Amino acid sequence: MSIDPLLARARGLWEELASVPVSFAPTGGVRVVVSPESRMCPSGWVGLVVLGNSAIVTVPSEDTAETVRNALANLPVGAIAGAHSVRGVLPVARVLGPAALAYVSDDRFRSVAARRLTVEQISGEHPDLRELENLALADDSDEAGLGEITSPAFVVREGGQVVAAAGYRSWPSRTAHVSVLTAPAWRGRGLARATGSGAVAHALAAGLLPQWRARVDASRRVALTLGFRELGAQLSVELA
Repeated sequence: MSIDPLLARARGLWEELASVPVSFAPTGGVRVVVSPESRMCPSGWVGLVVLGNSAIVTVPSEDTAETVRNALANLPVGAIAGAHSVRGVLPVARVLGPAALAYVSDDRFRSVAARRLTVEQISGEHPDLRELENLALADDSDEAGLGEITSPAFVVREGGQVVAAAGYRSWPSRTAHVSVLTAPAWRGRGLARATGSGAVAHALAAGLLPQWRARVDASRRVALTLGFRELGAQLSVELA
């Protein structure tokens, strides 16, 4: 049975991040594996990723594995990365996510022309990016992760100050994890689309797979505008 090439690449990424041999079941379902070194979630947590009709789950210990397998057996695959549904079957102490996982291929990417905007390319370590992070809320800055990008940054300035920026961090499996941040006073003006378009085009030109991970609807809409397809979701939980 053939599989969507974009979905196959996305699954390959998360299979590598699981840090132990595991694969998404081609016919659907959930596979739970013990992986203390999993990069799908914080250390000691349970990492859950759904892509297409299959899910993989990493747990930190054998004791946890049996509990999680039994609990998730009562959920449909589509609910595996839902915080509410997981809380209903497991004793959850803390949650990160869920976040939608979206990807784009070169032939589906829709570049956004920045009308009346100048998108400038600067170093990913430029101090002006730190000033932008200071303008934004701490949670937004942490989620964007501009301080971790390994690519150039694509920015829009107002009065010399950077008010929006995007870039990407190199992930395993030749993946470009996209980061976008806009100062609160400048949101809703298309700046995320303009800067994000520059970052995604740069990643595709390098032969990388752009990944857009979003928790809020506004960010998800930007990704869809650029041609991304939501293929699944990610959730991390710490058990009580």
